[in-house]
Amino acid sequence: MLGRMKYFVLVTAIALSATPAIAGGGAANFTIVNGTIIALGDLTIRRAGSSDWKPLGASPAAGSSGPVQFKDPDCAFDIRANVAGGPVTWAGVNLCDVKSVTLRKDDAAGPWVDYDQ
Repeated sequence: MLGRMKYFVLVTAIALSATPAIAGGGAANFTIVNGTIIALGDLTIRRAGSSDWKPLGASPAAGSSGPVQFKDPDCAFDIRANVAGGPVTWAGVNLCDVKSVTLRKDDAAGPWVDYDQ
């Protein structure tokens, strides 16, 4: 009986050590930086691919930043802002394990983000 118990403990320990650790998971609070030269109004966010836009809260002026209180089990999001000329969407923004996200936009290149992890 004791042999079977040791075997079970050994097999369980091996199985657990082979399983990758699950990280804290998901997106959490971050700083959003307006890396554009334009005002960003009405920042909203949605899980990538969904249609449920929610207010993000921070709308920093050009060159400024602001904290965002956020928690979600997913990582990939779309961020949208209203600017002169219409809405701009930064698609597929990874919000896992980041400290800040800098929103950038160029008329030729379009919108992109830079990360500070």
